[in-house]
Amino acid sequence: MCEILAPAGNKNTAIAAINAGADAVYLGLKEYSARSSAENFDYQSFEETVKYAHAFGVKIYVAMNTLVKNAELANFIETCIDVWNMGADALIISDVFIGAFLKRNYPQIVIHLSTQAGVCNKYGALFANECGFSRIVLARETALEDIKEIASIIETEVFIQGALCSCFSGQCYFSSFAGGNSGNRGKCKQPCRKMYSINKEGFEEFSYKLSLSDLSVGTEIELLRKAGVYSFKIEGRMRRAEYVSAAVKYYRNILNGNSGENDLSDLKRTFNRGNYTKGLAFGQDKSFLSSAIQGHIGEFVGIVKVENAKFICQGNGSFDFGDGFKILRNGKEIGGASFGGYVKGGFILSGKTHFKNGDKVFVTTDTRLNTRLLSEKRLIPIKIDATLNSGETAKIFINGKKFESDEILEKAKNLSLTRKDFEFCFNKTDKFPFEITFGNFESDGVFVPASVLNALRRNVFSCYFENISHNNNVKIVQNHTIPEIKRVKNDKTAVICTDLRGLNADIGIFKLNDFNEDVFPLIENFKGEKFLFLPPYLSGKEIETVKHLIAPFDGIYCDGIYGFKLAEELKKPLFAGTGMNISNSIAFADCRSEYIAYSKEITAKEADNFSKSNAFYFCAGNIKLMDLVYCPFEKKCKTCDKRRIYALTDENGRKFALRRYQTSGCRFEIYNCADLISQNAGCGKLIDLTLENKPQNIIDICNDEQKLREKFKNYTRGHTVQSVF
Repeated sequence: MCEILAPAGNKNTAIAAINAGADAVYLGLKEYSARSSAENFDYQSFEETVKYAHAFGVKIYVAMNTLVKNAELANFIETCIDVWNMGADALIISDVFIGAFLKRNYPQIVIHLSTQAGVCNKYGALFANECGFSRIVLARETALEDIKEIASIIETEVFIQGALCSCFSGQCYFSSFAGGNSGNRGKCKQPCRKMYSINKEGFEEFSYKLSLSDLSVGTEIELLRKAGVYSFKIEGRMRRAEYVSAAVKYYRNILNGNSGENDLSDLKRTFNRGNYTKGLAFGQDKSFLSSAIQGHIGEFVGIVKVENAKFICQGNGSFDFGDGFKILRNGKEIGGASFGGYVKGGFILSGKTHFKNGDKVFVTTDTRLNTRLLSEKRLIPIKIDATLNSGETAKIFINGKKFESDEILEKAKNLSLTRKDFEFCFNKTDKFPFEITFGNFESDGVFVPASVLNALRRNVFSCYFENISHNNNVKIVQNHTIPEIKRVKNDKTAVICTDLRGLNADIGIFKLNDFNEDVFPLIENFKGEKFLFLPPYLSGKEIETVKHLIAPFDGIYCDGIYGFKLAEELKKPLFAGTGMNISNSIAFADCRSEYIAYSKEITAKEADNFSKSNAFYFCAGNIKLMDLVYCPFEKKCKTCDKRRIYALTDENGRKFALRRYQTSGCRFEIYNCADLISQNAGCGKLIDLTLENKPQNIIDICNDEQKLREKFKNYTRGHTVQSVF
């Protein structure tokens, strides 16, 4: 068994997904959704959608997958309980600790762990399972062999279609620090879709350096099914209904053994960025990056021929007025056009741009296709039997379920109700999505006025629909206590850097440049506690190669939740890193680790409200914005200079450090164009000096704001004072 899971940004899209054959739909409310720019659902439209879906046996999952701050906790949990009581089949939650809290207090709730939690190996899966999650939405970067291993531990949901984030799931702070709009809180402004240059040969020209093609695994879905994946997820809560319909049909037909070629054409015409990539589960392919084109390019339909001052598209295809096209030259978009009528050998491209012979034409809006996709209906087959005898109530059976009239039927004096009369009336389905067949009809010649028969039909259909769409969730009555944290001061300083030699700090968090390097010379003579930095993404194989490095360290600092079970296995203390996005008292109370770093997206004042003796607040240094699990240089390894630091420059001239480090291959981090300077939050200081050559010079002045300003020159207070949206 498996499931095709479709996105819905509004009720119409949810219905389109159901009509196309989706087994489940995921959606978000007006609050706490990681796609806040979608239309999303209020309580009324949500309840209506749940009922409609359940009538078809389709499940509804609600995305409650944003970073939750302490002031929002009570409302967040109340909202979770509300949507469960209204019939949600599961809640998709990104905060693993809030999920555990809900499951502990309300065991009947079904919770799925969002991709924002970044589960990518068996250790993360084991921890999620321990916290009460019944399913994990895997990070898009998860390797196929890890998917198979995780699927043997817990039910898995894997993305098969749609937009890819440049940054590893849940670890993107680019939009947040660039403009205060947090991707982790659903407000991403997509700086990854902007143009950049890199100071590396062949990459100096401005293009969409961080923009990825859309994911489309196509027939490789069979490999995922064989790996044990249960739910196949289509991304796109901000996409149009016709796209969702086309995507569902494409994968439904593949799973049913059909080739899907025509369906792929439909899908490309509804949305196609970069001509698709199979995704990192199968390794970085040549189509992974979409540096030349940022948006929808549709499907190739012909080439331009300039003739008598007209631009003719030569090619096969049937189009209508209202259809739209995108024109590419040397792989780059140069303009758009609309259908301008047929001529011999093709059709006219109408637009303001001057095209050239040989330019390629792609259809991006196909009005006839869109109409067809949205006109298809999914119906519920019902068989109607009827017994209408005088002196009795009317008995209507729908799929074996009996409904009776309030009135006693009378014998006809003149015209009696015939089977034809009955079928004519009950063939009117009103608003209900029924496909009707008739079975047994029994009557001893009763008279039923048309108005009475119509009212009976409406009542019977309404009662049957209510029955099959009924909310079976056991209702929850709120009865929980949100933990309060007693404030305790912490005077320790923890420093993240790539060389601990000669440093003076309470805790040194050693960050590898190469996972094959000899760590001993780089940590010798450090007098404080030593923790090995582990990034948010490591594959199962990479973890095995890392284990031998941990011996000389007192513990591990980890930006992914897999660190909990790994530290437990290694019997080492854990420093829960900023990447775990701990932002509220529930997470803080449940996070059982030696040390805890707050999320980078809460203010110093917010952190101070639930400070403990083992708490650290990121208050100075280099601000990591992104973790890239792919090569932005197109994996041209033979000609690569393999420098450690590059400059990623935006169109405003701002320079962001692009740091390379080695695991089983190259990985990259992007750092902010300005360094962080802030006041401490009344707890331990966490300073990130990954990019600094002489970290001790900064440690020595970390309490002197004026000297830090002089040192960093370009600096920001980040979110230490002003909260994110």
